Amino acid sequence: MINITIPTPDVTITKKVNPQESNIYGFTEFHLITRELGGIFMFYNDKDELLFVGKARKLRPRIKKHFEDAVSPIRMHRDEVTKIEVCIVEDPVHREIYETYIINEGKAKYNEDKVFFKQA
Repeated sequence: MINITIPTPDVTITKKVNPQESNIYGFTEFHLITRELGGIFMFYNDKDELLFVGKARKLRPRIKKHFEDAVSPIRMHRDEVTKIEVCIVEDPVHREIYETYIINEGKAKYNEDKVFFKQA
């Protein structure tokens, strides 16, 4: 059996209720997420259930795209996301492994690809 240790999040941002600042679906702290580095990201709901896991060469633009893109797997569930965790992982092979592992171990609700568990 392979033992994979999921990295500790480098950045966690949470949704604000009625934010006064400029926001995207209630998130005001996108500036805390690196624009230049790669890694993995996880979207959670208010019950701390894993909704979606993704990876990116450049994290901030990719995460924002999920809240703007008409073809994102979470497009119908954007309001459900209340927390975003980001882990810096520069090696593309490591990103791929972590993404697949976290999707399946955490049983990510809205991931469609790389799913090896039975959806409920």
